[in-house]
Amino acid sequence: MQFYTSKILSQKQIATDVFHLTVTKNDEKIAPGQFYMLKAWNDALPLMRPISVYNVENETLHFLYKIVGKGTEWLSTLKKGAEVELLGPLGNGFPCREVFGKVALVGGGIGIPPLFETAKQLTKNGCKVDVFLGYKDELFAFEPFEEVCENIFIAVEKGNEGYKGFITDILHPQNYNAVFTCGPEIMMMKVKELCDAQKVPVWLSMESRMACGIGACLVCTCKTNEGMKRCCKDGPVFSGTLFSE
Repeated sequence: MQFYTSKILSQKQIATDVFHLTVTKNDEKIAPGQFYMLKAWNDALPLMRPISVYNVENETLHFLYKIVGKGTEWLSTLKKGAEVELLGPLGNGFPCREVFGKVALVGGGIGIPPLFETAKQLTKNGCKVDVFLGYKDELFAFEPFEEVCENIFIAVEKGNEGYKGFITDILHPQNYNAVFTCGPEIMMMKVKELCDAQKVPVWLSMESRMACGIGACLVCTCKTNEGMKRCCKDGPVFSGTLFSE
């Protein structure tokens, strides 16, 4: 983990309130599923904002984020050449080296971006990867998965693309050796329920409001079978066994 000043190489809007930000990378090793705290404003404005890693290249780092408040709204206005402060990589990532065979990745909404780097690493490790992407209406960021996944399944709650309904409607965990999921908690708990019924191991990337990103403030705690856990420090990726009833 390092705190460093990066420079914006590009920023573009790819969907309603969704932006693709590319910045310079330092030499830190990044695990799929980790995140950074970002800040590009003075101390009078909001705290740093947590954003998951979307894509990692040799000298560049990519984020996809959605405007949800003042911090991300301000971030979206920055142009090429602007400086942005980064703290990370933070948290733990998906256990890509612990799974084998066929793996399903299940993402919903802005939980989709961290699954791309995850798919890249799983494929590199020899796994066969299918990705299940759930959207409320507008599609975004599904095309890159075509290069690293065997199959792409899309579900839209309101729209004409793909399956009409929830992405969990078309997930069949029994066809996989493991499942990774990231997105709205209600979606992930349904994924866990389906996996538990088929005795398929599942890992969840828990989303929560964060203030510090390093486990000091306890804002992002979540309840597990082992007590309260910090999403930023103990997670964001947790084994589904921690949430078994």
